[in-house]
Amino acid sequence: MYCTKNIASDLVWVGANDRRLAMFEGVYSVPAGVSYNSYLLTDEKTVLFDTVDKAVGRIFFENLEHGLGGRTLDYLIVHHMEPDHSATLSELLLRHPETTVVCNDKTAVMIAQFFGSGAVERMQLVKEDDTLSTGTHELTFYMAPMIHWPEVMMTYDKTAHTLFSADAFGVFGALNGAIFADEVDFDRDYLKEARRYYSNIVGKYGMQVQNLFRKIADLDIRMLCPLHGFVWRRDIGYFFKKYNLWSTYTPEEKGVMIAYASIYGNTENAAEILSSKLRERGVRTVMYDVSVTPASDIIAECFRWSHLVFASSTYNGGVFVTMDELLRDIAAHNLQKRTVAFMENGTWAPVSARQMTAIFAPLKNMTVLEQSISIRSSLTEGQLAEIEALADVLAEDIR
Repeated sequence: MYCTKNIASDLVWVGANDRRLAMFEGVYSVPAGVSYNSYLLTDEKTVLFDTVDKAVGRIFFENLEHGLGGRTLDYLIVHHMEPDHSATLSELLLRHPETTVVCNDKTAVMIAQFFGSGAVERMQLVKEDDTLSTGTHELTFYMAPMIHWPEVMMTYDKTAHTLFSADAFGVFGALNGAIFADEVDFDRDYLKEARRYYSNIVGKYGMQVQNLFRKIADLDIRMLCPLHGFVWRRDIGYFFKKYNLWSTYTPEEKGVMIAYASIYGNTENAAEILSSKLRERGVRTVMYDVSVTPASDIIAECFRWSHLVFASSTYNGGVFVTMDELLRDIAAHNLQKRTVAFMENGTWAPVSARQMTAIFAPLKNMTVLEQSISIRSSLTEGQLAEIEALADVLAEDIR
């Protein structure tokens, strides 16, 4: 049975939600599931904007056929070839051999790689600023390479003032009956997942997001239709401002995020004392155990907070396993413009601070504080002054 959502008089959501998926892309936990968005425009010509993941193929095709109401499908526009948006492409073309696939040259190469060179009989290649008239609607195509794959493009519907934004402006989480962002308490229930989505999926490509903003700056965008998450019809500027902060690596909030890797609790205790001292100085703090909290959550918090402290036990002559993985993941996501401090622990050879510093060395515009804490087994009474000094430096820098 179909489950579609009307977005406008001639635009319908024909996507689907997946609440059984545990790990998005096999990496990111999605306890609230994920939506796969596909949109059908029923103008003089019918246009489908992207397909969906194979896991939700059945409901997608039921939704599509209901939306078409017996009409042929004239066009499929492929914005992004990642399989969560294209895995059902070949089946779609078997069901609708009359369909012309609209894509760019990079996408065409990927279609052949995924499905074979003869997978598409009718293909229309487009490039920057090309247009497609569907009757009353005029569609213009904008290339958006590396947001977050090289073939990504977006479509602007000049008639409806709608931007179909591919993977940009997405959110983790199933839609739960809503389709518009203004139908939910977005700040309370979804901003965290929007930040986690951006920082982990798109975060490395801040420069490319800024290029996109310059490209679409003069467009009159009144509706935003991403491939994951909600459609935006109000307060679009609010979400654009968040993306501008994240893509320029500008902290959203002043405060200290403390992530620690502790084997027997002594490193955790030192981190806890630091957090307490910061609170006494009026500084907001959050703390995460890297052996318990998924890396994707901590990476999102790194994009949120202005100051970061990493405390790690020494393990096998290096950084503790989960901390090492986290720091390398942060570095891979190109984090910038943060003030960072390190704490290390080691019973006979505390060396993790130096090695953690080396992992962050290639990152741009990072300030690494000279004040670091080195613990042998457990924090001593005499080292409380070092904790106080680090708290003073962090608090003063935040002020």
